[in-house]
Order: sequence, then C-alpha cells, then structure tokens
Amino acid sequence: MGTSLQLADRLVPGANLESYIQAASRIPVLTVEEERDLAERLHYEGDVEAARQLVLSHLRFVVHIARSYSGYGLAQADLIQEGNVGLMKAVKRFNPEYGVRLVSFAVHWIKAEIHEFILRNWRIVKVATTKAQRKLFFNLRSQKKKLAWLNHDELNAVAADLGVEPKVVREMEGRLASRDASFDGPMDDDDDAVYQAPAHYLEDRRADPAVQLENSNWSEDSNGRLMHALSALDERSQDILRERWLTDSKSTLHELADKYGVSAERIRQLEKNAMKKIKAQMTEAA
Repeated sequence: MGTSLQLADRLVPGANLESYIQAASRIPVLTVEEERDLAERLHYEGDVEAARQLVLSHLRFVVHIARSYSGYGLAQADLIQEGNVGLMKAVKRFNPEYGVRLVSFAVHWIKAEIHEFILRNWRIVKVATTKAQRKLFFNLRSQKKKLAWLNHDELNAVAADLGVEPKVVREMEGRLASRDASFDGPMDDDDDAVYQAPAHYLEDRRADPAVQLENSNWSEDSNGRLMHALSALDERSQDILRERWLTDSKSTLHELADKYGVSAERIRQLEKNAMKKIKAQMTEAA
C-alpha cells in the first residue's frame, strides 16, 4: 500500500493526463479481504486513511468509465475529475455489509457526476433539465453513434425502446443537432457573416434610455393636457366621457340616457361634442 501512497502524489489529471493514467494504473487492485478490511475501518471507525486507500485503488476504474464519454467533445481530464468526485461520494456511502464489491456500488455515483458535468457543459443552453430528458439525452446520444438523422421507422423504434412518444425523441434529436452560436459573430473580415450575428438582430431599440425618457415625457404631457381639457367641460359631459371611456366597466348609451332622462341619440351627440372640445383644447395646448 506504500506504493499507492507514493503514486498518489502525482495524481493530478489536469497537469499531465498520460502521466496520471499511468500512475493510476500502477496502483494495485485490492483483494476482497483488503477491500473489506478498509471498508470496515472507514464505516465503523471513520478511518480517513482507509477512505483514501479505497479511492486510490479505484482510480483506474474511473478512467475506464470516463473514456466511454469521449465523444462529447469535453476534456478527458475534466471527465475523470468529475468521475473521481463521484467515486469519493460512493466511498463515503459504502457499507461493507452490502455484500458487493465497491466497484459495483460506485459505478452509479461515478456516472451520475459525469452525466451532470456533461449536461452543464455540452452546450451553453441546457439540452436536458428533467430526469426523463436526461435519460433520453444519453440513450439517444448512444443511438446516434450508429444512426444518421432518424427516419420515420427508426424514430418509432427508438421511441418504443426508450418508452417515450416519437415527438419527444424528435425534439431531443433536434437539440442534439444544434450548435452554439457566437452572440457577436466570427472575428474575421466577412462583413456578411458578422452582420448575421444575433447581436445585430436581437437588439431591442426600445431599451434606449433617450427613447424611454422621451416616451415617458410625452405620456405625462398628454395625460396632463387631457385632464386639463376634461376639466373645462360641464359636469354632465365630463361624466358621460368618464362613464363611456375612462372606467373599466363602461356604460352604454341607453344606460346614460336613463340616468339623465334623455334619448340615447342625445347622449351620443353630447359625447361627440365633448370629444371635439377636448381635441381642440389639446391641439391648442400642444
């Protein structure tokens, strides 16, 4: 076990990956008896050194799993590092009374950490957020190694195999086929390519502070002139306009006719005359 501890000093995946893999592969594999003894020391006594030895002896296994995820375009060292985090979580939770080897218990934790890392970093925008989508992402990703764009029969076959609707498979396939795009566009001399970048067509000109201030001032000024013009009308005309235009539950011509004891046509005439007076007052004030 002393050899394992000496090699551990060089186990830094990001520094030199090949050196790390070689060092991890030289750490002896534990026998059943050695593993159980270390697991019991950790579980019953909280022996940190036992936990360290359990982790070191299984680093080669993490490398093996991480290599199976090399097709996602992420750094192998990062995948191994995340897998090591999963291994340490598994060691912490391992109970020697389970009656299984640590390697069988740890595989779930190692893959879970690698999966989470891939989903966080494979695209800028997450391609899978729910548990069902994550399962579909990795299953469909492995299927796509053998298949091109799915035709109708292949789509139905994959959907049946994964137990989901075909439209769900097609949606995830589209996410897999998408690529991240630079917001500012490529840094080259191609003016057409730069002009097509999202920075040029996603701009919201309404957010211009000068425009917002101008609109705010115009709105306040218009409201002020409207209230001034309204106050110049007689009370009946003011009431008719408020009831017809300035309340949530607007009154009808007939309701106002009953209120003032005149015909609906008379209310319409009063409303029209009041609108003309307000328009004239606001035009003069402008």
